[in-house]
Amino acid sequence: MSDSDTALSAHHFGITVSDLDAAVAFYRDVLGLEVLSEFEVSGEGFATGVGVEGASAAFAHLDADGARVELVSYDPEGADARGGAVNDVGATHLGLAVDDVEAFYESLPDDVETLSDGPQTTASGSTILFVRDPDGNLIEIIET
Repeated sequence: MSDSDTALSAHHFGITVSDLDAAVAFYRDVLGLEVLSEFEVSGEGFATGVGVEGASAAFAHLDADGARVELVSYDPEGADARGGAVNDVGATHLGLAVDDVEAFYESLPDDVETLSDGPQTTASGSTILFVRDPDGNLIEIIET
C-alpha cells in the first residue's frame, strides 16, 4: 500500500465493557489514564456500521501516553465473553508500560484481579503483570 490516501495508521484500541462508569473509574483511577472525552452514538448508520440491529453505545476515550483507548458500552449488550484465558484463540489484551511493575503491583487496590501472585520476569528478561478490568478484559503491565 503505497498510496498515502489508503495508508493505515493507529487511531484507537477498543474495549467493550458492560458498565462504562465502572470501567472509566478503573482505567482512570487504577491505571492512571486521562479521560479525553465521553459521548454517545446511535442511529441507523451506526447500527449498520457495527452490524447490530438498533444499536446505540456510550463511549469514553482515554489517553495512554499518546495511544487512545476507547471504552464502549453497547445497547443492546452482546454475549458475555469475559474471563477468558490469554491463550484462547481470539483473545486480546491491552499492553501498558510502566517504569516499575513491582511498585505498580503494590499500588493496586486489593480487589483488582491479577493472573499471577505479583510481577513475573520472563526468559526474555521482560517483567510483566496481567490484570483484569471490571469486565475481565486483560491488561498487560510491562516494565520498560
